[in-house]
Amino acid sequence: MEVATLRIGHRLVRDDRVTTHSALVARAFGCSKIYMSDVDESIIRTVEKVATNWGQSDFLIEICDDWKKIVRMWKKNGAKVIHLTMYGMNVDNMIESLRTEAKILVVIGAKKVPRELFEIADMNIAIGNQPHSEIAALAVFLDKVFSGNELKKEFGMANYKIIPDLRGKSIEYKSDLNK
Repeated sequence: MEVATLRIGHRLVRDDRVTTHSALVARAFGCSKIYMSDVDESIIRTVEKVATNWGQSDFLIEICDDWKKIVRMWKKNGAKVIHLTMYGMNVDNMIESLRTEAKILVVIGAKKVPRELFEIADMNIAIGNQPHSEIAALAVFLDKVFSGNELKKEFGMANYKIIPDLRGKSIEYKSDLNK
């Protein structure tokens, strides 16, 4: 299954950290790509630095000016377009049907999303019906669509690797990883 994220909107400076975290969650939780608009180059550099230090994947960042063009392109290629919104249908009632899809484009907003997105999306899905973070919604959705398997993914060519530790912080460094 190929899954990508489209983040609509970005409030300059104010959203830098949230946009960075959206990209990091998309990468760590199994997306192949994130589309973003109006972002500062520092966000891209931060995500690339994380990939260099913690392991490369096939994850890409693409800057886009027209979110509708991205949605149309994915739909034309047979993808389901899923808009994560607190106004949608509960994720638990919809997730089984999505696990059989070959391609999914997950759309999250930075600010109030255009009304048109609710109509263009194949599904408006809610991770609960209370206000919450788009980062949290993306993480929960990806975890459910991949049935938790994305958390077992290995990222190659890492400079650092976490060694699970119940009571501390253990990291293996590149010199040790290459032995």
